[in-house]
Amino acid sequence: MTESFVCTRCDRDDQGRIGRNPFPGELGTRIVAEICTSCWEEWKERQMLLINHYGLKLHEAAAREFLYKNLRIFLFGEGGTPARIDTDEEGSVEW
Repeated sequence: MTESFVCTRCDRDDQGRIGRNPFPGELGTRIVAEICTSCWEEWKERQMLLINHYGLKLHEAAAREFLYKNLRIFLFGEGGTPARIDTDEEGSVEW
C-alpha cells in the first residue's frame, strides 16, 4: 500500500511526489516530502523567468539566495512578497 500524499501548496492528492531531492539538505528533503510534481514544474518555469528577468548569475551566492527566498515564497508561502516580473522594465531591473 502506498503512502498518502497531499501537496502543501496546491492541496491536491493526485499529482504525486517528485522523484528525487532537487537540492541537498533540509530544503530538498522538504520539497520531496511536501510538494507535488505539478507545483515543482510550475516553480521551474518561474525560476527560469526570474533568472532571465533579473539576469541572475548563479555562481554568485546573492543570486542563489534570491532564488531560494523566492522558492520558499512560491512553494511554501513563507517570507514575504515574491519578486515581480514586469516586462515593461526589461533591461533596467536590479535585484
